[in-house]
Amino acid sequence: MPKAEIIAIGSELLTPEKIDTNSLWFTEKLNELGVELRAKTIAGDEIEVIKDELKQALQRSDIIILTGGLGPTEDDVTRQAVAEAIQKPLIFDENLANTIREKFMKLNRPMPEANKRQAFVIEGSTVLTNEHGTAPGIFIEYNNKKIIVLPGPPRENQPMFESSVLPILRKDSGNRVIKKRVIRVSGMGESAVDEAIAPIYSGYQNLKTSILFNRSEIEIHLTVNANSIESAQKTLEEVTKKICEKLGIAVFSTNGETMEEVVGRLLKEKNKTLAVAESCTGGLISMRLTEIPGASSYFLQGVVAYANEAKVKMLDVAEELINRHGAVSAEVAEAMAKGVRERAGSDYGISVTGIAGPTGASPQKPIGLVFIGYADDKQAKSLKLILPGDRHLIRWRASQAALDYLRRQILKSHTL
Repeated sequence: MPKAEIIAIGSELLTPEKIDTNSLWFTEKLNELGVELRAKTIAGDEIEVIKDELKQALQRSDIIILTGGLGPTEDDVTRQAVAEAIQKPLIFDENLANTIREKFMKLNRPMPEANKRQAFVIEGSTVLTNEHGTAPGIFIEYNNKKIIVLPGPPRENQPMFESSVLPILRKDSGNRVIKKRVIRVSGMGESAVDEAIAPIYSGYQNLKTSILFNRSEIEIHLTVNANSIESAQKTLEEVTKKICEKLGIAVFSTNGETMEEVVGRLLKEKNKTLAVAESCTGGLISMRLTEIPGASSYFLQGVVAYANEAKVKMLDVAEELINRHGAVSAEVAEAMAKGVRERAGSDYGISVTGIAGPTGASPQKPIGLVFIGYADDKQAKSLKLILPGDRHLIRWRASQAALDYLRRQILKSHTL
C-alpha cells in the first residue's frame, strides 16, 4: 500500500488559537484511495524547519502533501523550502503571473507587486490550477515520490485536490481501499468494551480496531483494508452487527450520530414529545436537543430551575420534599421530571439535579453527585450517578447521561 504524510505549514497552527483542519479531510480522501496515512506534522513558517520535515517525510512515505505558505507575503516560504529540499531551482512563470494578474483585473483591482511571488514554480513541476484563489499548487515527482503542495484555505485546496490531485493518485493507488466506521457506546468502560469485543475483531486480519474514551462515551474505531469498496463495506457491516449483538443497548450509534441526534430520531419515529427540567446542567440538554434541525416536532420546552424557589414555582416540586431530601436527591429529580412533563403536556419528562462543583459538596453529597429524573404517563423514577471531572465535564456528562437514560427508557418501553 502507498504511504502518505501531511505537513501543515503555518506558524499560526502552533498557537492555541488555530488548529489544522485540513489533515482530517485529506486523510479521508487518501483512505478512500487505499492510501495509508503514516504521519501528520505541523511546521512553522521557517525554511529550514519545512526542509527538514520534508526530507524526513521523503524517507518514510510515497506521497507527501504540504498545505499552506503559498501566499504573497515574506513569511510564505513553502515554495522555496520545497525547492531547496529537493535541490531544484525556482523559475518565474510569466504565463502564470498573467493568470494571477487577470484574477485581480476581474475584481477591478491592480495586482500587488508581492503577488508575483506566487508565479514562481519548481523546475520540472506541474502547476495545479486554483479556481478559488491566487495561489497555484505544485505537483512534482522526486525519486519516485510524489510531492503535492497546496494552499492553506480549505475552500481553495479541497477543489484543487479533487480536480487535479485525485486523478494523479488514482493511477497508482491499485485496487486497495480503506473504509472506516465509528461505533459509539454509553454506560460501559473502555476495558469492559474491549474485553467483550476482542474475540470479534481479532478474527479479522484486514481489520484495525481502536477503542477510545472521550468525555462521555466510548468510541470503537473500525478500519478495514480491502480490495474493493464492496468487500470493505461487507466486513464493516458484519463486524458492526456482531458488536451490536454483543454490547446490546449500550451501543447508541453506528453511523456517527450524536446522542442528541439519536434521541431526536427515536422521539420522531415513535411520535413522542419531550420536556426537560435542568438544574446543574443549566440548559445544556435543551441546547443540545435544539441544535438538531426539526427538534420542534418533539421537543416542547426546557426549564432551567436553578434555585429551589424556581423548582417549586416552575415545576410544582413540593417545598417540603426539598426540605426533607435536599435539592440534589432522587425524590426531587423525579418530582422535577414529573412536573415539567405535566406542565408541558409531553409524553416524556427528564430532569437533572446535581453538584457540579467546585463548591457545594458535603460528606454525604460529594462533587459529581447527580440524579437523573424520568417521567412518563405511568411512572416517575431516577438514576443516581457519581460523575468524575471538573465542573465543565460533570455538567456535560450529566447531560449525556440524561439523554442516554431517556434513550434506554424509550427503547425498553417499545420492546415490551
